[in-house]
Amino acid sequence: MTPSDIIRPENLVYAKPRLMNDVPMHYCPGCSHGVVHKLIAAVIDEMGMAERTIGISPVGCAVFAFKYIDIDWQEAAHGRAPALATACKRLWPDRLVFTYQGDGDIACIGTGEALHTLNRGDNVTLIFVNNAIYGMTGGQMAPTTLLGQKTVTCPYGRDPKLHGYPLRLADLAARLDGTAYVTRQSVDTPAAIRKAKKAVRKAFEYSMEGRGSNLIEFVSTCSSGWKLSPEKANAWMRQYMFEHYPTGDLKDVPASKNNN
Repeated sequence: MTPSDIIRPENLVYAKPRLMNDVPMHYCPGCSHGVVHKLIAAVIDEMGMAERTIGISPVGCAVFAFKYIDIDWQEAAHGRAPALATACKRLWPDRLVFTYQGDGDIACIGTGEALHTLNRGDNVTLIFVNNAIYGMTGGQMAPTTLLGQKTVTCPYGRDPKLHGYPLRLADLAARLDGTAYVTRQSVDTPAAIRKAKKAVRKAFEYSMEGRGSNLIEFVSTCSSGWKLSPEKANAWMRQYMFEHYPTGDLKDVPASKNNN
């Protein structure tokens, strides 16, 4: 029995998105992935694209995304999801195609695939969750790790002379001719979640309208990797992550200026 069976429609305030499978989540308490999953599932359902969507998830915490959202999924090798997305979109141009990746995947081993997919304007959407760390494999430094941030592979903090600088992938994507919509969002407050849902909807619509490729970066927490409680992780993200990765739209190309 579902809530809709026992609650009158006019009194229903909230219900789990229809496309979310009824399975326990493996993500750590306070992890942003579950909220992002919910937004994606809700938008796909609202667009009426449940039967015509292909999600692609590679290695990392995102590898089990297929368990939670009831759409067609493809598994990709580490970092190769954008290349597979290009293939799927070219084979089935009427499909909504998106990737779901972590920052260690899309901004490290898969940077080449991501940038070329975006630059080609392949009419796919790349979604990546940026928590500035390798969460699944033990908390190692990622390309997005902040300067001075401590991880198991930089225990004294990231040093630019030794480790280089944090990679702002969204800023790079915004400068590419093939991108239509590039944005940074978060899901740490109800207001942020509402904005993030609108961003997902816009990116998916732009993909289906053939405007070009789209990138959504979710600035996120990793309570386990950061060794913080969920509450303290959110506070740390707001204090430090938002300074280097400010949220908001970086690029939004009107349809009239689209060259595709």
